[in-house]
Amino acid sequence: MGKKKKAKLPLAYKPLGFALGWGTGWMAGLAFRKTWMALRHEEDAPDALDRDRGWGEILLAAAVQGALFAMARSLADRAGAKAVERSTGVWPSGEKGGRD
Repeated sequence: MGKKKKAKLPLAYKPLGFALGWGTGWMAGLAFRKTWMALRHEEDAPDALDRDRGWGEILLAAAVQGALFAMARSLADRAGAKAVERSTGVWPSGEKGGRD
């Protein structure tokens, strides 16, 4: 019976992971806008197709945004996994872990 529970748990974890990911993605976007405002005192961060922005600004914005989104995703994944483990006694990923 233990193996069945472990086989079904990752599927049961997927909706929780999706909800956590969506929420933290939204929060990471907000954090990025606030961080960019603090760094550059501008409302909008540049993107790769902004003609009037230089490479440095575009790459800085991409690096800051990427770092914040990666931290938020890791935070959500780890918090969700720990919550599942506390409530079920089973870690929600395989032996090696990692993302699909």
